[in-house]
Amino acid sequence: MQVGDLVENFSLPDQDGNTVSLTDFADKPVVLFFYPKADTPGCTIEACGFRDHFKKLQKAGVVVLGISRDTVKAQKKFADKYDLQYPLLADADQSICNRFGVIKEKNMYGKKVTGIERTTYVIGPDQKLVHEFNKVKPEGHAEEVLALLKK
Repeated sequence: MQVGDLVENFSLPDQDGNTVSLTDFADKPVVLFFYPKADTPGCTIEACGFRDHFKKLQKAGVVVLGISRDTVKAQKKFADKYDLQYPLLADADQSICNRFGVIKEKNMYGKKVTGIERTTYVIGPDQKLVHEFNKVKPEGHAEEVLALLKK
């Protein structure tokens, strides 16, 4: 997927079991962030960063969606534990992760593992890809996204 490409619609269950589709947010910019695993240190930093800047993002008319391979139950526990006010989507079968190409081989403590490479997509109100953040560092990422959106 390249900047300027139309992002194909998808639907996934959120932490409450409700079906959320990208087209639900037509005419609004969407920040779609993929994270490896709910309630792990880096993912918690990243998710809480979006939580802490949620009011600013909301005021700018931006929708925030988080996606991981976790189950609905794990997403619910994560959202409740850290008071995350935006949808966390459960892609347990990796269908959307695979579509976006975020499943990569990674080196974890010297072992090769396959998992989600932390990636964020900014999708415009016309559902075209505006920006892609690759190999995201959790610390300060929400501020980085907010700065891009202010441009």
